[in-house]
Amino acid sequence: MKRNLYLMYAIALLQGMVFYGPIATLYRQAQGVSVFQITLIESLSMALAVALEIPWGVIADKIGYRRTMIFCSVLFFASKLVFWQARGFSWFLVERIMLSVVMAGTSGVDSSIIYLSCAGQDSHRAFSIYYSLSTWGLLAAAGIFSLWVGDNYPLAGLLTAVSYGGAAILSFGLKEVKGAGPSGQPQSSARSLLCVCRETLRDRRLLLFLAAAALVTEAHQTITVFLGQLQFQRVGMGSAGIGLVHIATIVIGLCGVWSAAMTRRLGERGSFLLLCGLAAAACLTLAGNPGMALSIGGILALRLAHSLFEPFQVDLQNRQIRTENRATALSVNSMLMKGVAVATNLAFGALSERSLSAAFLFGGMICLLSLGLFALWGRRACPIPT
Repeated sequence: MKRNLYLMYAIALLQGMVFYGPIATLYRQAQGVSVFQITLIESLSMALAVALEIPWGVIADKIGYRRTMIFCSVLFFASKLVFWQARGFSWFLVERIMLSVVMAGTSGVDSSIIYLSCAGQDSHRAFSIYYSLSTWGLLAAAGIFSLWVGDNYPLAGLLTAVSYGGAAILSFGLKEVKGAGPSGQPQSSARSLLCVCRETLRDRRLLLFLAAAALVTEAHQTITVFLGQLQFQRVGMGSAGIGLVHIATIVIGLCGVWSAAMTRRLGERGSFLLLCGLAAAACLTLAGNPGMALSIGGILALRLAHSLFEPFQVDLQNRQIRTENRATALSVNSMLMKGVAVATNLAFGALSERSLSAAFLFGGMICLLSLGLFALWGRRACPIPT
């Protein structure tokens, strides 16, 4: 199944090429959308993704992971075309609704394709490469933005759509990895869904893990993608400077390839405690209304923590799956995590309208809460297959 891995790596590279990434917030503001409307759209999108998670998991286990990936890749491409032409709150909401369908559809499917294509060998390393190539895509796009695109926002949107179109074409080359049921076709049932939900909700250790992972992930997502740009403007940084910092955050993201090595050295509990502590320190530094140097340092530290954290937690989730309906189980996990994200997005949006420092302080608080949850998770330690 090496062909699958290579195709997934290429898809990650192309879908990482978001040319409007350095000015994602400014792009939307230029089209008449406020910061609160941005976070409101994010929360509505996340809520819809939560509602679609389990139905999509069941569908993916029924029709197969390849077909699901193809459909979602094509819809992802269509959503970027809408983003390119979007004007005002309504159109950006439509784009985000399309993205919600994609998020729910690929949730657990992309990681399942990679995990099953590895046949149980070096999956953590494969996830590290997968997420690192997405970062390489971001880096290439940010470099082109800084050198060529600049303030031409429509061109940034168009180039992003072209890149996603290439990823959609590549998805047709994937091979199916979903196991077949007795009838020779992938199967799922209401009984298996209820069983997965029941087992997940009864597993207190898994719930601690999911809540902690969701909190630190959402702090990173909201601050580095949206609020960081506003902080840089506040300290007097121009568009060119923001673009350079964005490139630096992408380069830092490449450290994700060392995630597996870090985990081998520090262990699961030690890795979680280190990364959540670093994320909390970064947020609290930003909350102190720092100057330009510390603002840049805080964002880069938060990015570093998440880059090392993401492949680790995805691999750990996959290693805990016991059912053949892997996409359904991962969708249940994702639904619970996105439920946390809906609440944090609204809180970040409301607080940032009043004070950026208050929003960063909230980020620090939820990272510290995540640290506490992971400490409890470690006390309930039990063997997890490798």
